[in-house]
Amino acid sequence: MTSVSDSRFVFVKRHEAPWVKLCGVRDVATARSLATLKPDAIGLNFYSPSVRFVATPTAAEICRSLPTGIMPVGVFVNAPLDEIVGVAADTGIAAVQLHGDEPPSLIAELRAARPSLPVLKAWRVDAEDLSSLATFLQECARLGAAPDAILIDAKVAGAYGGTGKTAPWELLRNYDESWPPLILAGGLVPENVADAISITHPFGVDTAGGIESSAGVKDVQRAAAFIAAARALAPRASH
Repeated sequence: MTSVSDSRFVFVKRHEAPWVKLCGVRDVATARSLATLKPDAIGLNFYSPSVRFVATPTAAEICRSLPTGIMPVGVFVNAPLDEIVGVAADTGIAAVQLHGDEPPSLIAELRAARPSLPVLKAWRVDAEDLSSLATFLQECARLGAAPDAILIDAKVAGAYGGTGKTAPWELLRNYDESWPPLILAGGLVPENVADAISITHPFGVDTAGGIESSAGVKDVQRAAAFIAAARALAPRASH
C-alpha cells in the first residue's frame, strides 16, 4: 500500500501541519487571492453538474497563475480515461482526484497513461465501517495501482461531495496505517476543522463549501481562518 513515506504527495509538504486543499475554485482572481494564503493545493472541479464546475480554458489560466508549491488538483466524477488525460494535458493540473464510483482499473489505466500524475481517490463513508474501502484497496493492490491518497467524504445518496455533511470522524480512528494517506473532507469549516483533525489525525484536509459566502463563491477571510485553524495543530499526524 502507499504510505505517507512513499506517496508522491510528500513533495508538496512545506510544513509539519496538515496538508490543506481549497476546492472548487472557479476563476483566476479567486485563485490568486487564495494563493496568497499559501494552501498546499487548489481544487478545480470538472464535473459539469456541480455549482463549482470550471471550464477547461479557465482552469488552464488558473493553473498558470498559481505559484510554485501550490498544487492544482483536477476533480472528476465518473469521467472516462481519455477525458481525464485530455484535461490534464490541456490545463496542466498536477494531480487527479477521482470523486465518483471509479473502479481500481481506472487508476491502473491512469498510471499507465500518465505515470507521474498523482491520483487521489475519494471514498464516501457513513456510520457503518471501512470494510468496503479495505476491499477496494485490496483490488488496487492486486492491480499495482494504489491511489496516492484517500479522500474521505460524507456519504449522501445521489451526491458526489459538496453537501456540507460531515464524515463520521470517530469511525476514522480505525483508518489503517498501511493504507494511503488520509485526506479528510466533508463539512469542514473554520469552526470545526481543529476538532476534526484532533479526532482523525489525517495527512490533510479539504474544504469547498466551508469557505464560501454563497454556493460556489469563495470567502477569502473564511479560507484564511480555515488554514490557520488547521495549521495550528502541528505536528502533522501520520495517517
